[in-house]
Amino acid sequence: MNKLFLVSVVALSVGGCAMSERETNGALIGGTTGAIVGGVATHSWGGAAVGGVVGSVVGATIANATAPHRNCWYNSYGHRVCHRY
Repeated sequence: MNKLFLVSVVALSVGGCAMSERETNGALIGGTTGAIVGGVATHSWGGAAVGGVVGSVVGATIANATAPHRNCWYNSYGHRVCHRY
């Protein structure tokens, strides 16, 4: 159990470095909500853990999918030009 916890903490901390602030917030909100729903639905800590992991992944995915995307480049004068789509 301690090894699983340690591996989870390391994986989440390393994976968190590659996420934007929006995705991190989505993962936190989704993980919290998933843990609450999973714990209440199963009446167990295991259900809360699974719900938290699934909620984190879904929350980060939704945050990434709904983010405004930008297309940036530098023009011939060296100015950065960005357009959102």
